[in-house]
Amino acid sequence: MVEYKSFLDMPAPEGYVPGLGRGATGFTTRSDIGPARSGFAEDALKSSVKQDGENEGDDDERFQDPENDRGLFSSATNFEPEDEEADSIYLGVDQRMNERHRNQNEVREKAEQDIFKKEAAKASERFSDLKRALSTVTEDQWENLPEVGDLTRKYKRQRKLQQQQTRFYNVPDSLLTNSQNQGEIEASIDPGNPLENEGAMTDFRSISSARDKMLGMKLDQASTESILSLPTKHNEVGFSNVDPKGYLTSLAGTSLPATGNIGDIKRSRALLKSLVMSNPRDPSGWIGLARIEELSNRIQKALSVIEEGCRNNPKSEDVWIENIRLNEINNLELSKRIAARAVQQLPKSINLWMKSYMLEKNLNSQKKVIRMALENIPNSDTLWKTAVQLESDPSDARLLLKEAVNRVPLSEDLWLALARLETPLNARKVLNTARKHLKASKAVWIAAGILEERDSNNREKVNKIIERGVRKLDSEGFLPDRTQWISEAELCEKENAPLTCHAIINAAIEIGLENENKEMLLIDEGRSCVKRKSYETASAIYEYAITKFPESKRPWLALCHLKKAHGNLESLFSILEKAVKAHPHFEEFWLIYANEKRLSGDNLGAKFILQRAFEKNPDNEDIWLSAVSIEAANQAFGKARLLLERARTEAGTERVWFKSVVLERQLKNNVDACRLVDEGLKKYPFSDKLWMQKGQIYETLNDNRRALNFYRNGLKACPKSVPLWILLAKTEERVGEAIKARSVLEKAALNNPKNEQIWYYRVTLEKRTGNTAQMKVLLARALQELPSSGLLWSEAILSEPLIHRRSKIREASLACQNDPFLFITVAREFWRMEKYSKAKTWFEQSIQIDPDNGDAWMWYYKFLQSQLSSVSSLDIEKTVEKILNDFKSIEPKHGQIWPSFFKDPNNFGKSRIDILKLSISSLDFV
Repeated sequence: MVEYKSFLDMPAPEGYVPGLGRGATGFTTRSDIGPARSGFAEDALKSSVKQDGENEGDDDERFQDPENDRGLFSSATNFEPEDEEADSIYLGVDQRMNERHRNQNEVREKAEQDIFKKEAAKASERFSDLKRALSTVTEDQWENLPEVGDLTRKYKRQRKLQQQQTRFYNVPDSLLTNSQNQGEIEASIDPGNPLENEGAMTDFRSISSARDKMLGMKLDQASTESILSLPTKHNEVGFSNVDPKGYLTSLAGTSLPATGNIGDIKRSRALLKSLVMSNPRDPSGWIGLARIEELSNRIQKALSVIEEGCRNNPKSEDVWIENIRLNEINNLELSKRIAARAVQQLPKSINLWMKSYMLEKNLNSQKKVIRMALENIPNSDTLWKTAVQLESDPSDARLLLKEAVNRVPLSEDLWLALARLETPLNARKVLNTARKHLKASKAVWIAAGILEERDSNNREKVNKIIERGVRKLDSEGFLPDRTQWISEAELCEKENAPLTCHAIINAAIEIGLENENKEMLLIDEGRSCVKRKSYETASAIYEYAITKFPESKRPWLALCHLKKAHGNLESLFSILEKAVKAHPHFEEFWLIYANEKRLSGDNLGAKFILQRAFEKNPDNEDIWLSAVSIEAANQAFGKARLLLERARTEAGTERVWFKSVVLERQLKNNVDACRLVDEGLKKYPFSDKLWMQKGQIYETLNDNRRALNFYRNGLKACPKSVPLWILLAKTEERVGEAIKARSVLEKAALNNPKNEQIWYYRVTLEKRTGNTAQMKVLLARALQELPSSGLLWSEAILSEPLIHRRSKIREASLACQNDPFLFITVAREFWRMEKYSKAKTWFEQSIQIDPDNGDAWMWYYKFLQSQLSSVSSLDIEKTVEKILNDFKSIEPKHGQIWPSFFKDPNNFGKSRIDILKLSISSLDFV
């Protein structure tokens, strides 16, 4: 049996030094260093037995390269085959990596070598390619090279001036005293000390001569400082003095260039002078030099330069026009003479003749110039048009136009002008002749259509003319695209030619139109025309879409809305009659038709339309309820009840039961209303509107306890109904239980997360109770959950102090755009700051964004009423009248404030306008 020794009885390993591994090396000796380190035993033993003198020869060994194995690892004897294998593996990896990056290394090294060669190259080698390119320069290019001035002196002067400006010297007191007393004249004589002047007498003659001498010096100084161009007067002696009146006049008309541009002007002048000297036949150099002199206010020099340019370039139109322009400012007669010389040199220049014509101020002289021009250029349509415009007699203009179209048969404007001056019969002949010459002109065919419309008002003939024109242009290869034809139709609409407008749309609207989604493209074209206020053109496009897509309802609806907004009642009723015949089972056409009849005051017509609608749609609840509304508006409540009773039997929808309860509440029949609610809830137990109606009935009876119970029961059946939660919270707050109202709204937020209305009422509840800190906390949380809510941003703006509201508005505008509530708040803020025009703009934009928002109408109407009370203006009165008419036709139903007035049973029977006027008294301006 093998006997194992204990750990302490086992011998120590070879080379073991106690404590060395724990860092306790202070008690080791030099003899311990060698054996304690692996790989250095032999050297350590040798170094321990050497003497001090022997170590001096090891200096070369100590300064060996550390990467050289001869010194550091020369004594390593334990080199095994595994080490050789590892070295070979590492060597293979290095070679593989070098091969992978060899191409990149070669490209980088080549780029570095090129950069080095380029930086180390001589100047002659760098510009060798440019020197070779000089062989292609022509002699004219060599001669036209501008001379480069010597700029070294300028830079030296600037540098010297800067050095002088940076030097500072101490100013002596005598200089300060003289500067202070300079320009002063003693008006009295100081007698001084009588002891010092004893025996002296005052010489008044010398004093007078000194005064005259000083005055003469000041006058001489003023005359020498005047510029040479000032107007002067010569006295008898012959000296030149300053004319005060001319001096002031010249100062008023003097415009010197800025100091920073003087150097640029001088350099430009030198370059242009060199250009005109080297190439005097170049007109641009003379024009540029003349304008430089004009810019420097050297008008005479500019005139002489441009005159010399005309002498060197007598056949250049631009130089003559520039000469006329410069002389026209100072001397009109001279400019006329220059224009006469110009047309002698260039009798075929239309621009020079037109310039000469514009220089004349007399009508006869203008006619004379134009006739002379036509003698030289008989085929210029510009000159013929000008000649016709100068004629006041239509017969003379007609004669000129006949000659003009013979001379210029390709001028479209001349043919059309002649056709407008002729009788209808002769105009047809003129246009027929024009078609032969102008095969690519669509305007001639359109003019023929307008002529036929105004002469006979025959739609078929107009359509044939335009269709024939489109086919002719297509066969000739000059057919314009669809957008150009739409533009022409809009122009015809502006010229009061609706038949031609419709004919153009019918003949050319499909040019280039793709078959896919053609209906929507046509409707989009119509909307674009509406935005450009081309309502007749839009109507033509919609009518064409109706003929192409008779089964679609969208073109009909678009046309109905267009006629309702921008047409008359007759055209609207005509379109609606066609719509209900084309789509008898589409209830919206019937409802619009009946409603428009009711708004126009024709209640019998509205009833008749609804009777026709019943025949086609017997089970439609919208038609039933519309008939009830008409009967209720006519105060025929018995008929309305009978209609609702019949509707509950035949249609029997939840909405019909709800409207039945509303009618009974408006008629103050609360008992019948409660009975109908109970019957309706048996059929529709999850109808939140019926639950709300029952609770509101108890509120009107001041029975808040039963109202609260009914709201709570309704929430058990409809936990997602936001209006029910809000009604319960409002009732709790009204009975004085704000804490319970807060708890109700918190539960509502849990059941309906991220709901704008719930957050709004939570914030406003804290505001009403005066808990401002909690209100701000809730408002911040609400904006985090709903960052694009205009209602919440409006409340955030109104809760800020007045001085901070502008920054809050800017922040809200970035967070949510095109929100009506935000626009209302911004308009109110402008109203508060008395910026009435901006407030009016923002109120109008809020209505445009959402016309169904009654709050915007309320605030805008109150704003206009305040303007009427402060400033009586006819424009404001017209605006108020228009707003009321629009409000009556749109009949808004939503908002935060408006529904409480609109649905109040106490306001039943009142018109919308009366309710609007009543509601604005509740609005708080702040």
